[in-house]
Amino acid sequence: MILCTYLNFPGTCAEAFRFYAEALGGTILMMQTHGESPMRDQVPAEMQSTVLHARMSVGGQFLMGSDAPPQHFQTAQGFSVSMSFSDAAESARVFAALAEGGRVTMPFQATFWSPGFGAVTDRFGTPWMINTEAGL
Repeated sequence: MILCTYLNFPGTCAEAFRFYAEALGGTILMMQTHGESPMRDQVPAEMQSTVLHARMSVGGQFLMGSDAPPQHFQTAQGFSVSMSFSDAAESARVFAALAEGGRVTMPFQATFWSPGFGAVTDRFGTPWMINTEAGL
């Protein structure tokens, strides 16, 4: 079984995924717009350039997403995308990248469970928890 996080955006999916690929060291495997899909004739003109589906590999895992139609988009709440790293310097680097233009909810710092942990909502509205975990 593979468990993936699927993120929805209000028209910023392509920009977000390019940012995530750079910040997380991921590789975008697929990014298709509505206008590139076989459904293009059934999609309103204003949605043609929005992302129907994106898929990125990150450290052997996958992150997926799309642009939700305006009437269906909801701001992310009640969850965080959690990433754990074995190296505190890499955790700190990823946290700093995601925090750029975002909102830090817990500064990256040592905690009783980790040599480095922080929580941030990035500039695209996605909440993240970045953790350093010994033994990974």
